[in-house]
Amino acid sequence: MQVSVEATSSLERKMTITVPAHRIGDEVKKRLEETAKTAKIDGFRVGKVPVNVVNQRYGQGIRKEVVSEKVRECFYEAVTKEKVTPASPPNIEPKIDKPGEDLQFIATFEVLPDFDLADLKQVKVSIPSAEVKDSDIDVMIDGLRKQHANWIEVDRPAAHGDEATIDYVGIKDNKEFDGGTAENYPIEIGGGTAVAGFEDGIIGMSVGDEKTLPITFPENYQSEELKGASVEFKIKLNLLKEPSLPDLNDDFFALFGLKTGGEEVFRSAVLHNMQRDLKNALEGKTKGRVMQELFNLHDEIEVPLTRIATEISGLKQQMAQKLAGDGGENNFDPSLLPDEMFEAQAKRRAIVGLVVNEIVQSNQMDVDGTKVRVKIQEIAAGYDKPEEVIKYHYDSPELLKSIEANVLQEQVVEFVLSQAVVTDESVDYQQAVTPDPDQVSENS
Repeated sequence: MQVSVEATSSLERKMTITVPAHRIGDEVKKRLEETAKTAKIDGFRVGKVPVNVVNQRYGQGIRKEVVSEKVRECFYEAVTKEKVTPASPPNIEPKIDKPGEDLQFIATFEVLPDFDLADLKQVKVSIPSAEVKDSDIDVMIDGLRKQHANWIEVDRPAAHGDEATIDYVGIKDNKEFDGGTAENYPIEIGGGTAVAGFEDGIIGMSVGDEKTLPITFPENYQSEELKGASVEFKIKLNLLKEPSLPDLNDDFFALFGLKTGGEEVFRSAVLHNMQRDLKNALEGKTKGRVMQELFNLHDEIEVPLTRIATEISGLKQQMAQKLAGDGGENNFDPSLLPDEMFEAQAKRRAIVGLVVNEIVQSNQMDVDGTKVRVKIQEIAAGYDKPEEVIKYHYDSPELLKSIEANVLQEQVVEFVLSQAVVTDESVDYQQAVTPDPDQVSENS
């Protein structure tokens, strides 16, 4: 087998591979002979069909199958021989593909970049800590009551906590901008789902009122077009509702599966769930800060375009799922979202993925099986039959692979923290469960 490699850019490679004709011909002959043993062709008994007849009937398809397999096989032989690491599957272009002649094809692909890991002693991370207080439980219970509230239409000026149904049109540079227009859009005032200043701007409006609201988007906003942009929203209030909260009684507690014990048992259950969520949030926040530091130290790494494209695709899917709602009632096509909206975040995630992988490889890290089992047991603890959930995870290769990847990331975080400059940061519950802005994650 002959191999030549051409660098068409800093990361792209064009590899020309020539495969000796006998590697194809020998395998085709072998499969024709095997097929002849079982082929059913009119005029011949099974096992007595001449190979040349089988070749006439099946030869083209068998050769196509063999060529496809040999292309994959020879490509990976070639990259191993040339000591290059593809960042993605290759684009294959056949050049010579004729029976009896050497097979030749061109594989075009990107390679992983060569880079040196920064000194991890430069990493500076503050590790947050928090506890659940009685006042936090009260806030959580109020939130649960609000989730089961009856919303009653009211005729008064809008206030914090109301649900407003509005029409709005976003104007930038005297033109409407994409994604800035909606009709009869429900929004909770104070819910924090809109850009800062938008919800507060509705306060004081009455049904039928219209106003123009000046808004400045943050510099870290997802859309490149709107980062730091000053715009105006023309808003009309169509409907206003306030919540009527349910009482804390047995009927309300039963909504959460509690049939006995009253408010004391209910508060205990809420505390347990909040402590679990707090633990996960603190771990996630610490992990995010470590990943952000790794990105900051390696932000000049050149990233393969295919890696960025993969990250963009994943981010689009995540956004589409959010837009579809929990029940998927609003089916949303992720292809409608512009790539530009996710490019910066995708590049950051791709860089972090490369750095994490380099840390794993250079330190010969393997996933800790004990930690994997602990992680699965934690997941299973929330189910009625935890042993069945544990078995399901171990019997599902893709699911187990996902858990192992998550545990390996946690091991990387522990490794980085062991060398980093670490400080403690005491925060309240709400601060702890609120993700840091611009937090970078690594999910590959």
